[in-house]
Amino acid sequence: MNVLVLAGGYSAERDVSLVSGSKIVEALRRKGHRAMLLDPYMSIEAASSFEALYGKYAREAYDFAIPASEPDLARLKADHGNGEDLLGRQVLEACKLADVVFLGLHGACGENGQLQAAFDLFDIRYTGSGYVGCMLSMDKAIAKAIMELHGVRTPRGREVSIEDASADEIKLPAVIKPCSGGSSLGVTIVKEKAEVERALQYAKAFEGKVLIEEYIAGREFTVGILEGRALPVLEIRPKQGFFDYANKYQDDLTEEICPASIPEELAQRMQDIALRAHRALRLGDYSRADFIADSGGELYCLEVNTLPGMTPASLVPREARAAGISYDDLCEKLVRLALVRGR
Repeated sequence: MNVLVLAGGYSAERDVSLVSGSKIVEALRRKGHRAMLLDPYMSIEAASSFEALYGKYAREAYDFAIPASEPDLARLKADHGNGEDLLGRQVLEACKLADVVFLGLHGACGENGQLQAAFDLFDIRYTGSGYVGCMLSMDKAIAKAIMELHGVRTPRGREVSIEDASADEIKLPAVIKPCSGGSSLGVTIVKEKAEVERALQYAKAFEGKVLIEEYIAGREFTVGILEGRALPVLEIRPKQGFFDYANKYQDDLTEEICPASIPEELAQRMQDIALRAHRALRLGDYSRADFIADSGGELYCLEVNTLPGMTPASLVPREARAAGISYDDLCEKLVRLALVRGR
């Protein structure tokens, strides 16, 4: 098959996305597919066929890495900007040439449903979930409300604009984070009143609305959903602090155990909740739900990711491997699911 992998984009998570995308391309090529990576923020020239597109823009190898800090989007726009357009010229036309578009994007228009809606208009087959599920999941306040209606416990919280947020009204300890986003960018665990303003300004750098949640102390877990079934539970153990941007993507800062060393009853309960959240948010072929288990064994779903990281070392591929699904097979499975769903 001819597979176009979209990765990068105008997003604070573009570096993570480029690494995911490059590894997906390598896996699909090993499975015999003609796969190439394209950054949707960069403009390209028109191509008459996928073969012509591949010949002009495909690379034999990709060499991306995730730095310790998030990318400078202002510099990206200055160097490669398309005005206010988030899609470069001819990118949509290139997507029409592929049998399937593999969405290796994270954050921004990759996960909020905009791109999925555009693809639906042009009958472009793509991996992941449809625009409705992506939109509902990306807005954490909306997602919390929907999950709670379906019996999925989440930390108590409220959505506020930065201008309306008051340090005196925030009960500490609390978690302050952008209402839409991922990779823990803009997230701060606040324990002292003096830290509130700095946390609000950090969140504001990513979005004008923030979610203020109660802080739940406990063990961190994640559960992937693939083709309507829960994968084995994975436990996340940061060696210091919480599972923030650095702990997620820099080597040797976090221990990840899969299957998690927990009682079977707790694992089954977490998998059931992850599947319930997946269905409540109307998600598609795969997703990943993140949890905190407090000292009493109570489970809190923090959020559900519609396009989780897809490097071989990422959480969902590690869970799939524990279930007997290799990374290459996982990437190909997602492509074939998209093809069937498109038909």
